[in-house]
Amino acid sequence: MNEQNDKKYFQDYMNENVCFGCGIHNDQGLHIKSEWDGEESVCVWESEEKYHGWSNLMNGGVMATLIDCHCMCTAMAHAYKLEGRALNTMPEYRYATGTLNVKYLKPTSNNDPVELRAKVTEVKGKKTVMHCGFYSLGEKTAEAEVIAIRVYDSSQDSGANVFKS
Repeated sequence: MNEQNDKKYFQDYMNENVCFGCGIHNDQGLHIKSEWDGEESVCVWESEEKYHGWSNLMNGGVMATLIDCHCMCTAMAHAYKLEGRALNTMPEYRYATGTLNVKYLKPTSNNDPVELRAKVTEVKGKKTVMHCGFYSLGEKTAEAEVIAIRVYDSSQDSGANVFKS
């Protein structure tokens, strides 16, 4: 196998994830893949024609979904990183969107790969605050402030885990 096929992403450690944006178990999903690049998380994603807004431009809702899912996965990975442990260790954590404030700066090509870069700016209890830049052809086309809330901690699981089927 080549190195690219051996690479593991945050999403690879989210068992039973069927989310439209980040779920590896959603055949119709976007299948984003996030990883660390220093203190930032990065996701490179290639669109398809069905995700356009206007001709050749990416749909803003798809952009928001990419930002949302990339940041929720980043919050999870950051929590593990703060605890100095690998993503495949227990307890498991899952995050949900508290707020998503997207600022669209310019039209985004739907014909070229996009890159998302998120950085955690604050952690307070169950809340993780991030800034995410959205880039197309090297230009920032959107940015977002995102708050993720830890909604699941397997060490406190009472059998009512909404993240498992």
